[in-house]
Amino acid sequence: MKLQFNKYYLALAHSLFLIELAIAFIIKTGFIRYTFGDYLVVILLYAIFRGCTNLSVRASALAVLFIAYGIELLQLTPLLAYFNLQDSMAAKLILGSTFQVGDLIAYSLGILTVLIFEHYYGNHKNTYTVKV
Repeated sequence: MKLQFNKYYLALAHSLFLIELAIAFIIKTGFIRYTFGDYLVVILLYAIFRGCTNLSVRASALAVLFIAYGIELLQLTPLLAYFNLQDSMAAKLILGSTFQVGDLIAYSLGILTVLIFEHYYGNHKNTYTVKV
């Protein structure tokens, strides 16, 4: 795996990050905060993976899905309490605090959206390779 920069994916990641920040700080409850935010976060992670590496579409999608599922499954454990972070709003925002099956569905739908989009529109060749 090489470090490779793709300006289209990085611009998408930047835009999605700003949307996620707006959702996190403006909307406090509801479908958009919880479900749509989870849907967008896997697309954001995918854009970061594709914007910074030369991994294939499938490899990036699987890696992001495994990371998202892993973090969600860690919410079944007292991970935040173990590291004494149960009162940290940042830790709760990043790692979450409660397991929800709906989150797994949102992650899956986000990756499915990415795969469909990549199948029809994904031919971005503007990359810059950096040997590490």
